[in-house]
Amino acid sequence: MVQVTPGDLAAKAVLTAPLSLEADESDSNYRAPNIIQRILSLFSNVRPGSDLTRLQLPPLFNIPKSQLQCYGESVYCITSDMLSKCSKEETPLNRFISVVAWSISTLRPLSFGMAPYNPILGETHHVSKGTLNVLLEQVSHHPPVTALQATDEKENIEMIWCQSPIPKFYGTHVETEVHGKRQLKLLDKNETYTMNSPKLVIRLLPVPRVDWLGNVRIQCQETGLEAELCYRGNSFLPRRSIHRSIKGQVFRSSTLETIYEINGHWDRTVMIKDVSTGKTTVIYNAKEALSGLKTPIVKDPKAVSQNESTVAWGEVSQSILKRNWDKAKEAKTSIEERQRELARERKLREEEWDPKYFTVSYSKESGWDCLPKQKLVPAAPIVVND
Repeated sequence: MVQVTPGDLAAKAVLTAPLSLEADESDSNYRAPNIIQRILSLFSNVRPGSDLTRLQLPPLFNIPKSQLQCYGESVYCITSDMLSKCSKEETPLNRFISVVAWSISTLRPLSFGMAPYNPILGETHHVSKGTLNVLLEQVSHHPPVTALQATDEKENIEMIWCQSPIPKFYGTHVETEVHGKRQLKLLDKNETYTMNSPKLVIRLLPVPRVDWLGNVRIQCQETGLEAELCYRGNSFLPRRSIHRSIKGQVFRSSTLETIYEINGHWDRTVMIKDVSTGKTTVIYNAKEALSGLKTPIVKDPKAVSQNESTVAWGEVSQSILKRNWDKAKEAKTSIEERQRELARERKLREEEWDPKYFTVSYSKESGWDCLPKQKLVPAAPIVVND
């Protein structure tokens, strides 16, 4: 599972299997005993409605990777080539349906009681798969804001995300709203698709589980097409028909005319129904897209950055994999204390943090916005082999 390579920095990189449909089984390697009791004790002194962005989780609750890596994996770890299909479709409507299917594919299961690390300021993650190059940077720590740029020069695709997850505790569950927007640009078609993310809900009682819930809107202003997706989960007792289900529609923004109805489950299959003909087509098969995902490897050890996520958290991840919880806690605490020390030094010097790869802005009206400083993302030292 772990890839270790030569080189001063690359030798510290720890790359683990990506989240997939098999996440519930694979993550059992990291699961601490008595996880439910430990989680309830963790929140025993937290008031309902509290913002959890500053809550420091013990390594017992961590999977061995950063949230930065999880965002990146949702783009570069997929078996079928759904992204390039978006640009290859001949008609605007078919391209839009392909974008809807790709958007669904970015959701990955998480195991109850396990979470990735909160990225540190300036942390980066740079990975290539074929001609797709993906670069992420943590551009803010409080509040946490992650920027992503991905480019595929061959397929004329660019992706820009700016996301800020805000988790809050509500007594029986933790709800994480992912603020910000995702953009997917088909450059040779002059089409930009904007979309948001559903909420991640961790239910503690009555039945512990993790769900993606809420509404997602996908829009393409150039073609006048729009989709509304509703991600649903069980409100009380588990029911397979509701668990991880999706309902929605594709319509024209100008007339609100429904063209397709969407139905299915994001961890199984999703179908569209042509309302004019009644014909039903499968647009997404999770088993085909998210099974057998390959773990990235370090291809160019000398080009690995000291801010690379898999390096920055390498010692913590290695200790979690070995179930050495004391060493994992010590290494994680050292990282967190170093971050606080650097923040104090910047404050004394009255310096603002300047991200390396993105220009960042914020307004009450539009929230966070992240613009890449470079037109194309270069090829990465870490790769996912086809």
